[in-house]
Amino acid sequence: MDNKAEVREFLTSRRAKLTPDKAGIPGGSNRRVPGLRRSEVAMLAGVSIEYYAKLERGQIAGASESVLHAIAQALQLDDAEREHLADLARAAGSVPARSRRTRGLTTSIRSDMQLMLDAITGGAAVVRNGRMDILAANVLGRAVYAEVLESPAGGNLARYTFLDPRSHDFHPHWGKAADITVAILRTEAGRDPYDRGLQDLVGELSTRSDEFRVRWGAHNVRQHGAGVKHFTHPIVGALELRYEDLQFVQHPGLTFLIYVPQYGSESEERFRLLASWQATQDAAGSDPTTHNADATAGKD
Repeated sequence: MDNKAEVREFLTSRRAKLTPDKAGIPGGSNRRVPGLRRSEVAMLAGVSIEYYAKLERGQIAGASESVLHAIAQALQLDDAEREHLADLARAAGSVPARSRRTRGLTTSIRSDMQLMLDAITGGAAVVRNGRMDILAANVLGRAVYAEVLESPAGGNLARYTFLDPRSHDFHPHWGKAADITVAILRTEAGRDPYDRGLQDLVGELSTRSDEFRVRWGAHNVRQHGAGVKHFTHPIVGALELRYEDLQFVQHPGLTFLIYVPQYGSESEERFRLLASWQATQDAAGSDPTTHNADATAGKD
């Protein structure tokens, strides 16, 4: 991915979203842009028009934290967007891709991580990387994502969401799930634009899915967090689950997700049924995460 193009398109898209009214400045007439002008962003940030124009052309390498903070303030970026801008600046200052040894994403986990996952019995636990590959899961995690793990997507949540028609049933709020998926990938692309596997995935999805291509062009990003997700599971039906996204300090880019149902809810009862069903599947020798870890290990 071209870092300069990423910077240019991100700053341009954020500027286009911010109107003069929201920025607290006079709008005037005969405006030819949907949002703020470059000169207005420069004024709000306290930098010269020439310098801001240079940044928006993608020449962000060497920009100080104070300048990035001022630009973020002027564009009213949220926390995820601020971190993304900082990631883009850091990536711009690194060695170009052709002379840089690609770090790549983790495609397997340590055995003690799996032990930790298996110790969680009251909820679904999953480990994924920034490319949206599911690397490991506990019993309930395998049960919740059974269709994803066994689909042609090979355990990749992004491929499943945009290329497997069943995802529209699995995600009752498919549009929101699609938005989040792309925002996570866009965030990862800013963090490590030189990951070839991620570049290939984005290229594949952009070619095969109009829904993905439109969302990718929006340059929206997302931080990990917490909330409520809804699934329609093919075995037990509707599930409403609270979730937390946790990060591994020693493994940047890996996310530990935990999903739990409300105590005493129908989802809790369905979780018990799912656990029983998955135990039967495992006893029969079906463990999709083992296959997926082997499959993804060769993608870097």
